[in-house]
Amino acid sequence: MSKPTKKHESLESGLPSQRLNRKAVPSINGATPEESALNFANLMISPEMASFRVITNRERQELMEQLDTPALIDALRLQTKAVHKGDLRAAEAMLMNQATALQSLFVKLTETGLQANLLRQQETALRLALKAQSQCRATLETLANIKNPPVVYAKQANVTTGPQQINNGPQTAPTGTRENVFEENKLKERERPVRPS
Repeated sequence: MSKPTKKHESLESGLPSQRLNRKAVPSINGATPEESALNFANLMISPEMASFRVITNRERQELMEQLDTPALIDALRLQTKAVHKGDLRAAEAMLMNQATALQSLFVKLTETGLQANLLRQQETALRLALKAQSQCRATLETLANIKNPPVVYAKQANVTTGPQQINNGPQTAPTGTRENVFEENKLKERERPVRPS
C-alpha cells in the first residue's frame, strides 16, 4: 500500500498541526467601552453572527474544538462581500449542492416508503419524499433564475374583457376647471402690453 501524501495526511488529521482555535468573538483593539459595546451589539445582530450561531449549534463537538470563531465570521463576511460585488459563485454552488442533497433525500425516502410494511409508514415516507422532490425542483429553479434572470418586456397589461380605461399619462384628477384656467390664461395674455422690438 502506498504511503499517503502530505495532503492526505493533513486531511486525515483534520487540520494542520499549527492551527488557531480561538473561541472569543472578535473585537476592535483600543476601542472605548462604549465603542466595544456598540461593536458587539452590531455583531450580534449581523447576518454573519446569525449564520455562525446556526452553524456552530448543530456541529459535532470535535469539529467545534478545532473551529476558529473569528476565522468563521471572517469567511462569512467574505461571502457577503463577494455577493455585493456581483460574484454569485458561492450562491450557485450552495444551491447546486442543496439540490443534490434533496435529490438524495428524495431517493432514500422513496426507498423507505416502498419497503415499509404498514400503509401509514409508507404514506408518511412517500409524502416526505415528494416534499423533498418539490424542494429540489424549487432549488434548481432558483439556480436557473440566478444564472439566467427572466426578462420582462410588458409595460402595461391589455385586458380585453369588461370596460377598459387606459391612463398612460400623468394622473390628474378631473376637476372641470381646466377650461377656466385656459380662458384665464388667454385673458392675461390680452392684458399684457405688447412691447415693440
